[in-house]
Amino acid sequence: MKQSIITAFLGKTQDRFSEYQQPTTLKERLELVNKIDGVTGIEIVYPYETGDPKETLELMERYGLEFAAVNANIKKESKWVAGAISRPQKEIRAQAVEIIKQAKDYAKTVGAPLVTCCPLSDGFDNLFQVDYPKAWRNLIESVAEASDYLPEIPLFIEYKINETRVNCHLDSCAKTMVLLKEVQNQATGITIDFGHSLLAKENPAQVLSMCQELNVDYYIHTNDNDWNFDWDLISGSRNLLHTVEFLFYAYEYGYDKFFTADASPRIFDMVGFFTEHAAMNRAIWDLVERLDRKKYRRLMEEEKYLPLMELVRKEIYRL
Repeated sequence: MKQSIITAFLGKTQDRFSEYQQPTTLKERLELVNKIDGVTGIEIVYPYETGDPKETLELMERYGLEFAAVNANIKKESKWVAGAISRPQKEIRAQAVEIIKQAKDYAKTVGAPLVTCCPLSDGFDNLFQVDYPKAWRNLIESVAEASDYLPEIPLFIEYKINETRVNCHLDSCAKTMVLLKEVQNQATGITIDFGHSLLAKENPAQVLSMCQELNVDYYIHTNDNDWNFDWDLISGSRNLLHTVEFLFYAYEYGYDKFFTADASPRIFDMVGFFTEHAAMNRAIWDLVERLDRKKYRRLMEEEKYLPLMELVRKEIYRL
């Protein structure tokens, strides 16, 4: 199990009410990652963290870290607050697509395996606000163009039901799959964020299985929440059995990319928070490894619910 961290969470963050932690440089963030047991990779945000590729590579080598992904941020600038790759203005869409292309260039230069992008500002707040079919066609066109560029660096799209818009256009795994089927490029995939799946009232393990069965590549973000808001809590801290089932299927399918922490320490010590996050994932992964998975799969195929619940009680909850 390879684990990594989105480095943006290792510095100053904020919400509508407060600011948390102190600003840090990329060097300081990598120093912090190096102190976290069980974490060997990072997802770095382009263009706000990346800096000079040569200097970043030197830092990565110094701290013995790998790249899990490059995160193309197309929501921060004021011009994209109302949307980026779905907007009717062609020049706005083109500028957002260019950021994704540049993120791919950066990923290729530093040896990162993939680019992930979460188009959170693409959506709507009010009814009768956007032209739905036109916005959908713009999404397809934008993702297709970004995917065609440097196909050796695949593009993974991360969905979320809302935030920053009241309704994001890509609000579910199924809808994101439909988009990628329209894009028709094998150099694409879906970033499955465990917490985003919960918010969409999905079952994360079923989402992962659906991607596997439909031959859609996927990359995983780990965290947890209360199904009501994207709190980015420590993995397994609220939804233990969902997390076990999620990692059960990831193990079954031989997932070999990084499990990346998309989690936010906020008021907590950053190193301590991410150390516990990684330890929880590792413990659940080790538990899954010890289970007689063939037995679980056979009972699930036969829908033997009560024997399964006995196994869950005894082997997972240990009660």
